[in-house]
Amino acid sequence: MKYAGYLLLVVLLVSCSEEPPQEKAELKGERFQTVESNLETPWNIEHDENVFYITERPGNIVSWSNGDDPERLPVETEKEILQNGEGGLLGFTLNPERKGEAIIYHTYQEEGVIKNRVVLIEKGESQWREKGVLLEGIPGAPYHNGGRIEIGPDGKLYITTGDASEENLGQKRESLAGKILRMNIDGTIPEDNPVQGSFLYSYGHRNSQGLTWNSEGELFSSEHGPNNHDEINKIEAGKNYGWPTIVGEEKNEGMMSPLYQTGDRTWAPSGLSAFDGELYVATLRGEALRRISQQGEDPEIITDRYGRIRDVEVIEGEIYFITNNTDGRGNADEKDDRLIRFSPE
Repeated sequence: MKYAGYLLLVVLLVSCSEEPPQEKAELKGERFQTVESNLETPWNIEHDENVFYITERPGNIVSWSNGDDPERLPVETEKEILQNGEGGLLGFTLNPERKGEAIIYHTYQEEGVIKNRVVLIEKGESQWREKGVLLEGIPGAPYHNGGRIEIGPDGKLYITTGDASEENLGQKRESLAGKILRMNIDGTIPEDNPVQGSFLYSYGHRNSQGLTWNSEGELFSSEHGPNNHDEINKIEAGKNYGWPTIVGEEKNEGMMSPLYQTGDRTWAPSGLSAFDGELYVATLRGEALRRISQQGEDPEIITDRYGRIRDVEVIEGEIYFITNNTDGRGNADEKDDRLIRFSPE
C-alpha cells in the first residue's frame, strides 16, 4: 500500500508540472533526399513555378529549376549587406505583383550603427539589384535581427524584427524592434493596421524568425527565448506577447502567453510552416526538424540527423528544409549546407 501511494504521488507531481510534454523520438520509415548541397550559410527558402530560391547570408541568391544546375548571383544594394553575427542577407519573398522582382530583408551599417532594411530587388543577367526601399532604419545588432518576411493571405507583407539585444525595445510601440510589422507591397502602411499610421502588427517579441499561416488564415510565429523558453505563438493583431516582462508560462494582464514553450530546454526555432493541421519547425540549437500540432500539442522530432536547421517550406505536399551548419556554430561536413526534401507518409 505504501508503494502504491508513493507511485500515486509521483504521478500527481508529474501531471501538475508546467514543463512541456516530452517529444516523441525521431520518426522511422520516412524518406529524405538531398536536393542541393554546398550552400553557403543559407537562410531562406522560396519556391515559385518549379524554381527554387535560397538566400545566403554573405549576400547571394541561389536559384535553379528542376534538373538545372544552380545559379548563384550576388545581390547589389545601395547600402552594403553586412554579414556580422546573426546578420546578413536574411528573408526573401517574391513580389506577387511583378515577375522578376523580389523583396529582401538585410543587415547594414550606417555611421557605425548596425541596422536592418527591407528593399525591393530586380533580377538581371549577372546579379540582383536594388530597385527601391520599402523600410529602413530597423534597429539591428550582432544578434537578434529577426529577418523573416512573408506575404500573407491578405496580400500584405509581414516582417519579423528582433529586439536588437535591447530587451525593452520590444515593449516600446514606437520602436520597430521586437515586432511583427505589416505593410503594403509598395511599402506604405495599411489603413487597417491595429495602430493607425504605424507598421506595428504585434509587439513584445524577443527574436522571431518564423511566420506561417494555416488553411484558416491564422498566423503563427516562432521565437527565440533567453537560452530556454522558446515559443510558438498564435499571432493576433495589436496584441502584446510579453517580452521581456513575461517568459514561458508566466502571465501578465494584457499580455499573450505562447501556444507552446520549451520550458528549460531550448530549440532556437527559426523557419516555420503549416501543413495538414500541424506546424513544422526548423530548430537551430535543437538541431532537428520538428512537428507540433496547431494547438501546441504532441511535439515530435522528424529528424535530428542533419545538424542545425534554418528554414522549412511546404511545397506540393512535401517538406523542404535547409541546414545551417556553416554559420560558425555547427559541425559542417563536405556536403553542407544542404536543401533536403522530406516526404511524409
